[in-house]
Amino acid sequence: MILDQRTELADAVSLNTGAAGTYLVGNQIDLSVARDIGNGQQLYLVITVDTGIEAGSAGTVQFVVASDAQAAIATDGSATVHNTSPAFPTSSTTDTTTLIPGVVLFAVPLALEGNAYERYLGILQVTGTAAITAGKINAFLTTDVQKWKSYANAI
Repeated sequence: MILDQRTELADAVSLNTGAAGTYLVGNQIDLSVARDIGNGQQLYLVITVDTGIEAGSAGTVQFVVASDAQAAIATDGSATVHNTSPAFPTSSTTDTTTLIPGVVLFAVPLALEGNAYERYLGILQVTGTAAITAGKINAFLTTDVQKWKSYANAI
């Protein structure tokens, strides 16, 4: 898989550490006009954990693929939503193996039908209950989702 800077939304980008709420994370892709952004090919959004995600107490973190007419994609619910990840539990006291470095959190095909894409495409972080205290993500578009996982001792 080859990454292109123009299709990368986040490269080791820190998550927002504010209270429960919705935040714009990383960069936005300027689509110029609403169109078939895959140019006939299916595109996938992939979000991986770069640095472990934690919160001071039990809460959740969720990611939304959204587009808007402005580069500062709205966090007030007015942006167009295209995909939403599951809500991942966060805590510094429980085993959150889902939120450790290297894990693919979310790999989803970009919707080809439904809500039309607005000019700018980006990722929103939705923090539920407790503020995130640590964590970074990578997010990018690709035509090929790599699903293999390495295991200790090749087992």
